[in-house]
Amino acid sequence: MDSAHSPAPDAPIGAHLESGAAASEGASAGPAPVTNPTGSSPSEGEQKSFLARLGHPFVTGFLLVLGGLLALLLGQSLERIGAVLVYVVMAAFLALGLEPLLRKLVARGLPRGRAVLVCLVSVVVLIAAVVLAVVPTVINQIAAFVQELPNIVRGFMASDTYAWVERTFDVNMDSALQALQSFLGNPANLAAIGGGALQVGTSIANALSSAVIILVITLYFVTGLHTIKASLIRLAPARSRERVSELTEKILLSSGAYVGGMVVLAAMNAVFVGLLCTVTGMPFALLMGVAAFGITLIPMVGSVLFWVIGTVAALFNSPLTALVFGLVYFVYIQVEAYLLTPKIMSKAVSVPGVVVIISAVAGGSLLGLLGAFIAIPIAAAILIVVKEVWIPRQDRKS
Repeated sequence: MDSAHSPAPDAPIGAHLESGAAASEGASAGPAPVTNPTGSSPSEGEQKSFLARLGHPFVTGFLLVLGGLLALLLGQSLERIGAVLVYVVMAAFLALGLEPLLRKLVARGLPRGRAVLVCLVSVVVLIAAVVLAVVPTVINQIAAFVQELPNIVRGFMASDTYAWVERTFDVNMDSALQALQSFLGNPANLAAIGGGALQVGTSIANALSSAVIILVITLYFVTGLHTIKASLIRLAPARSRERVSELTEKILLSSGAYVGGMVVLAAMNAVFVGLLCTVTGMPFALLMGVAAFGITLIPMVGSVLFWVIGTVAALFNSPLTALVFGLVYFVYIQVEAYLLTPKIMSKAVSVPGVVVIISAVAGGSLLGLLGAFIAIPIAAAILIVVKEVWIPRQDRKS
């Protein structure tokens, strides 16, 4: 046999058969599968788009409806506990307002526990003294004002001011007075007024119970403020905790200074109004002082608003009294704005006037007087975060 047609002695027939089979399998298998950069093959879920996953309309619709129902349930739950959330927010801001006083007592060598006890006892004694001294007098003055209101209206109608208003603006006040008398002469209206008085009494009882709840929550906040702050700081990454602690400290100090300063300014305003009403001979001086305290807590516009209310109330006494009250109180507003406020609010963050107005209006629309009061510290906290975090981060970008 010819040696050219025989296999090579070092290449067995089995090896040739195995190599041929491997080649045929590789040709029939096609190209190798594409792998991820990590070396693993892509999963089936990664190869499908989001729309392809929605292959079961019933399941998808059920999940969407379930999510909507859960969101609706959450909204209703928040609405039902809205009063509790308001109590918590008020207590938190009261605790922030007491924090500067606590730090001063601690700096003088008093342990924090005793300092908390001194502050809370002082607040309770002050509130009790105000309630016992002011509330009965205010109630008596309100009753006297209601009884004296017809005489005040008749005296005003007999004055030259009434004649000038009627002559200048062509307004017939007699018809308005007759409508008022017919309204008060209707027993149904009197019953409605009586029901409203009962509702007022119920509201006062609810306010007292709310004050007790807020006082208790404030006690817990004041006692555990440092623990709460430390726990919240630990939620931040370890590398950022020191910076978060600094920002939190600035926000707490600024908010506490703002709350305490607003209360002090409102109290000074109330004392001044009471003295001014007493000097000018206006009745119900204590009632006017209490009203001034509540109204001037509204940032920016509170003093101006009470200036209008007080001047109109003084007009029922006499035009001269209204003129004196308006001028003197206007001077006090300027002194408060340019002398008292910068000195008392020196440790609070500076908030631009337009931000104060927008924040107060937005907060008042959401939560009334409380919203207008707490909106400014929240805006101040946002400004601190923007100045200390966001702007430096933007400056580092090239």
